[in-house]
Amino acid sequence: MISMGPQHPSTHGVFRLNLRVDGETIIGLKPVMGYMHRNHEKIGERNTFLMNFPFTDRLDYLTSMGNNFGYALAIEQLMGDDARPPERAEYIRVIMAELTRIASHMWSIGFLLNDLGAFFTPALYAIEERELILDLFEWASGSRMMCNYFRFGGVAFDLPKGWIERCRGIVNDRIDRKIDELDRYLSGNEIVLDRCKGVGVLSAEQAINYSAAGPVLRASNVPYDIRRAAPYSIYDRFDFEVITGANGDLYDRYYVRLLEMRESAKILKQAVRDIPEGPILPGKKTYQIKVPAGEAYSRVENPKGELGYYVLADGSGTAYRYHVRSPSFINLTALEAMCLGHTVADVVGILGSIDIVLGEVDR
Repeated sequence: MISMGPQHPSTHGVFRLNLRVDGETIIGLKPVMGYMHRNHEKIGERNTFLMNFPFTDRLDYLTSMGNNFGYALAIEQLMGDDARPPERAEYIRVIMAELTRIASHMWSIGFLLNDLGAFFTPALYAIEERELILDLFEWASGSRMMCNYFRFGGVAFDLPKGWIERCRGIVNDRIDRKIDELDRYLSGNEIVLDRCKGVGVLSAEQAINYSAAGPVLRASNVPYDIRRAAPYSIYDRFDFEVITGANGDLYDRYYVRLLEMRESAKILKQAVRDIPEGPILPGKKTYQIKVPAGEAYSRVENPKGELGYYVLADGSGTAYRYHVRSPSFINLTALEAMCLGHTVADVVGILGSIDIVLGEVDR
């Protein structure tokens, strides 16, 4: 028996793995979670609906814009036409969500290479692109990571003058070249192929049975993307492909993320071209939100997979019940199936390919 963690560089946070081994071969694995449990859902029932936005930022700290998006949709379902976002706000939301996907996948690919032994050189190249995106987030929202930018029916602030031009420059002239660089240097690398091909395989049947989501599911050749399967916001207007892998191994999970960044860039080019002028909220900005009694479930295709929010409202100023379906937690349940028969060193890479954030796992 080997206990890896809870403080370990390769566990991507405070997380423990109990490994049963025969020599170097994994014969059993038990994830031990909960070290970062912060009572997120009970606090969400104490917060007013508006106050809960900054708490959603802290689920997956790499994807605060996407986290805001899913929560806004749940409450907007309850509020009905009073919270229907104007056209410009819908475009801004999609732009922020796809920039988030690129930033998150860049981070994921960089740190996967760390886990495989290419210590920090690929990660720093990937992080450079993420930093340019965080510059845009800071300019629009005032914060690089905990953006708290969405509001019911729109967004908190309009884009500052010059923002859309800088975003167009990054999207049209830079992102594709940088993705090409990663592809050229990493995808055919002998060590990457040796460490990733045929390792940590999750079949399509297993992925579905574990309710896997996002790139982990699609790498197992299941073409399921909520932006296509149940389009929300204005995603049905954009031309993009749902990327899948053929083998469900570690390499496919890496490569699906790389190709998904290309599709996000494709969506962004359309969005920054077509974004109209106009209001960013359906009415005046208000701090008193009246949410009718009822229940709602919303879901978005976040970078790590399906992020869902269940909200039960009783007509008061707070949610009666608030529950989060986090893709990091769901995908982690398949870890043992991916690791059986592989070595201890492979576990590190397989865990990196799932791309978890413990803030979202433990909530």
